[in-house]
This record gives sequence, C-alpha cells and structure tokens, in this order.
Amino acid sequence: MVGFKEYFIKRLVYIGFTLLGISLIVFGITQLLPGNAATMILGKFATEESIQALEQQLGLNKPWYVQYTSWLADFVTGNWGQSFENNSPVIETLAAPLRRSAVLAFVTMILVSVVGISLGVLAAVKKDTPSDVVVSTASYLGISFPEFVTGILLLMLFTGPVFNVLPFGGYAPLSEGFVPWLKHLILPAVTLTFVLIAHVVRLTRSEMVDVLQSDYIRTARLKGMKERSVLLKHGLRNGLLPTITLLALDIGYLLGSIVIVEEVFSYPGLGRLIVRSIQVRDLPVIQASIMVIAIVYTFANFGADIIYTYLDPRIEYGES
Repeated sequence: MVGFKEYFIKRLVYIGFTLLGISLIVFGITQLLPGNAATMILGKFATEESIQALEQQLGLNKPWYVQYTSWLADFVTGNWGQSFENNSPVIETLAAPLRRSAVLAFVTMILVSVVGISLGVLAAVKKDTPSDVVVSTASYLGISFPEFVTGILLLMLFTGPVFNVLPFGGYAPLSEGFVPWLKHLILPAVTLTFVLIAHVVRLTRSEMVDVLQSDYIRTARLKGMKERSVLLKHGLRNGLLPTITLLALDIGYLLGSIVIVEEVFSYPGLGRLIVRSIQVRDLPVIQASIMVIAIVYTFANFGADIIYTYLDPRIEYGES
C-alpha cells in the first residue's frame, strides 16, 4: 500500500493534468467567442490598419497553439496579462472581485455545513416524527427553486413593502462598518445556502439513519454510554463521510451559482466580473477567472479526500 506522501504526490500530478485539460478547453472556448477582441477594444469605427496593429501587439494574429502555449506559460509564472478593457494587470482586476466572492462563498459554506448537518442529524434522530417531516419537506423546497427565483423572492420580501430591512443589492466594504457590510451579504448568502442546503440535509439524514441502526451504535448504548456521546463520538464520525464529499462538490456548484446570484443582487464579485468580461470580450480576464475557479474546485476535492481519510482510518490511500 502507498503512504500519504506518495498519495499526495500522485494526486497533485492528477490535478496538474486536470488543470492542463481545463486550460485547453477554456482557451479554446474563448477563441470561439463571436466578435474580434481588437475591434471591441478600439470600437466599431476603428480603421483596418489600427485593428491589425493591435492584433499584432496582442499576439492575436499568431496561430492558436502559439497563443495557447504563450498564455499558459505566462499564467503558470503569474503573468496573467493586461485587461483588454481597462489595460490594468489582470491580477489587480481580479483581486477585489475575487476577495468579495471568496467572502460570500465562505459564509455560505459555513451556513450550509452548520445548518445543513444540524438539520440532517435532527431529522435522523427524530425519524418519522413531525420534526423529520418538516425538515425533509423544507429540503425538497430548496431543491425545487433555482437561485434566481429564490433571490428574487427574498428581494421582494426583505427589500420591498413587506419587510424593508435590507438593501436591494450592491456591496458595502468593511471600512463603512460591519452592519452595512453584513446587510449587503445576508441575502446573497441565504439564497446560495437555501439552494445548497437541501442536498446536505437529505444526505446527512440518510447516512445518519443507517449509522444509528448499526450494531456498534447498539453496543455503545448497551454499555450505558450517554446518547450525546453515542451521537457525537460514533454516529457523526461515520455518518458525515459522504457529506464531506458532497460539501466539496458543492463548492464547485457554489462557484457556478455565484455568477447568477451576484447578478441578481448586483454583488460586485467574480461572477459579475466574468459576465462583464464576456460582454466586452476581455479574453485575459475571462481565462484567468475561469482558471481560478477550476483551481479552487480541484483543490477543494483534494482537501475532501484528505479529510475523508482522516475521519475513517480504514480508508487506504491506494494500492501499490
């Protein structure tokens, strides 16, 4: 059997090949976008000579494989190029939106993990009771509503004539105060949580029901162990293994949903930046943004595998 070091290196190699494939797909798709980047930068009234000069300056007149290898080498070394739209470094263009989206994603994942697992455990412990029915029904509702519907309903409820207690959208930096910052964050985070939490609740409930009916749980109870200890020490440790994998997968789903939610709430994060960059065909920003999302997603799955193995030592790293 291979050890942790060998497994770690092997997974990093797999991640490298995965990101290489994603980079090729991302580059290919951006090349297929309609319109000419030079024309969009200079405007539709630009002369043919100026367009050709800019294409040569940006390297857009070179073969695609030359453009790809050059772009990939620059991306790996941290040179992500200049934004076509504002001529600023792509890293600087991404910094603030990425930070805002990271905060939104972090708050959402905390809510999804804490609330989702808690409700799932409650439904399992109270199996076939009114509490179980209410939690299960609410989880089905979460799956039924897409993000933009949930977001619009929350906007109508909390920013309209019913409860006019939250801002309609936008963003407030922490420098303006914690309360304004939090108020602008609540609705986007709750919208994402409502959509993602259903999967966590249902899977946690299903796994915990099976675990609580297992022989070792019965043995622990017969030994006189307190129910709280049985639940936390034996039940959760085994029942949460599939949920951890699901939470890692939800990170990928979350990164995709952020694009929609940020548009609904006018939240100036990475999702809105991607939409704006596609509209103006800002290729360096599009490519870098999607690659950042892909890197976060692949390493989130890698982290889930490590945690999974830690929680259940019976899981081996692999075969030699």
